[in-house]
Amino acid sequence: MVNQVFRRLVEKSIGRGKRLSIFPVPILGAFIAGLCLSFLFAACTANNAANPNATSGNNSTPGKASVVRFGYQKSAILIKAKGVLEKRLNPQGISVEWIEFPAGPQLLEAMNVGSIDFGHAGESPPIFAQAAGASLVYIAGIAANPAGSAILVPQNSPIKTIADLKGKKIAFQKGSSAHYMLVQVLKKAGLQYSDIQPVTLPPADARAAFVKGSIDAWSIWDPFYAAAEKAANARALIDGKGINTQGGYYLASRQFTEGNQETIKAILEEIKNLDDWSNQHREEVAKTLSPVLGIDLESMRRATNRKNFGVVPIDDRLIAEQQKVADTFYELKLIPKPLDVKEAFLKPEQYTAFSPQVQ
Repeated sequence: MVNQVFRRLVEKSIGRGKRLSIFPVPILGAFIAGLCLSFLFAACTANNAANPNATSGNNSTPGKASVVRFGYQKSAILIKAKGVLEKRLNPQGISVEWIEFPAGPQLLEAMNVGSIDFGHAGESPPIFAQAAGASLVYIAGIAANPAGSAILVPQNSPIKTIADLKGKKIAFQKGSSAHYMLVQVLKKAGLQYSDIQPVTLPPADARAAFVKGSIDAWSIWDPFYAAAEKAANARALIDGKGINTQGGYYLASRQFTEGNQETIKAILEEIKNLDDWSNQHREEVAKTLSPVLGIDLESMRRATNRKNFGVVPIDDRLIAEQQKVADTFYELKLIPKPLDVKEAFLKPEQYTAFSPQVQ
């Protein structure tokens, strides 16, 4: 039952299988963004169903894979744009396939059904995926980025405080970090989740609803957040500073993890190297991503300058923080049973085998 609900959530967001930037030109922006998502998963799965030799079946059994199917979101497109994984893995006879997702829940559902091997998501999507029975494991943490998430309202909105959100329509991607941030913000202000009208939409559809005025507020992350500040005349009611204490995670399917520890080690090393470079070259990061994402350079600079880059080793603190996320969603009856998140983590010695050294 839970798995079916989780799949319907994904199908609603990706069933059309069309590609289009979520950061369109100003004149057509809100209209076009509401029509379709920048997404490849539906097309990829359709092709694989027609072709039993397609690459989505290559990694169905444990063993060293010749292809790494990497799921990514807009917030981490730099690793694709710079081509660092290809430079590292191609000489070893390993190719990289990139599949784009609008948010973490859709990415992890694809991992659950065996369509990708490796990807990243915020703290919340793995909880919903584990509740749905997904066979995935946490590989490494992502540095917290509290300034890069916010609850947005229109510039002229009468909403001035968190208390003003009571009874209002608030959009967010269900099961995402934006969902958890909203829950935390409400709790901090003494409000119940039942005090608002949740509107669950993927980012592009939420943006269109925001511009149209059919919702009162939008809980979202960068680079969607930065783009909306300028192009959608949005105002941050509150951001994640003092609220978001952890970032996201890199995750992999359990089957892929069992046979590809050396490949995972190489991937994490390249991610760490790119993060270290990005921390020292923020202007170049912004200039690289601006045309790729279709977002103006000023907004891209804003998103880049408030981002924390970094790979965080898995430790007891992260596991404890993740357990709090699971407990929170269970208390809200958004997942059907209590979870022990440790079941989706590896043993310490396994992490030691592939985790990059963090200075």
